[in-house]
Amino acid sequence: MRVMVLMKPGPAAEAGEMPSEELFTAMGRYNEELVAAGVLVGGDGLHPSAQGARVRYSRGKQTVIDGPFAEAKELVAGYWIWQVESLEEAVEWAKRCPHGPVEGEAELEIRRIFEVEDFAPIATPEILEHNERLRAQVAEQQAGNA
Repeated sequence: MRVMVLMKPGPAAEAGEMPSEELFTAMGRYNEELVAAGVLVGGDGLHPSAQGARVRYSRGKQTVIDGPFAEAKELVAGYWIWQVESLEEAVEWAKRCPHGPVEGEAELEIRRIFEVEDFAPIATPEILEHNERLRAQVAEQQAGNA
């Protein structure tokens, strides 16, 4: 199964402070372990919310909200996509993350990613086939950009 691991920032990360060289190196080693184990599918860090925007939809209207965003618990500092056998395996990998992904306080949230097969009870064969074609197209584009 695939999971998304969301890195929730502490105040230092949201303020745009860069990690120490020591932590940056430790995170590099950690990512190497994930790659060597065949767990890491992708991931990146994100700039602070002050450099972002949100688009909110309500009753058919769209509202654009420029960062920074006040609710720190709703922020994400980065993410990984992992291929694991179980939620328990993902938790074990998360516990190995060096001192959290950023200096100071941080939190990792692990969420299972829906697979097309999860929608089989409600999706027609045509919809499932269309989804697979789109996935193949994205993979082809990514391979061309590599």
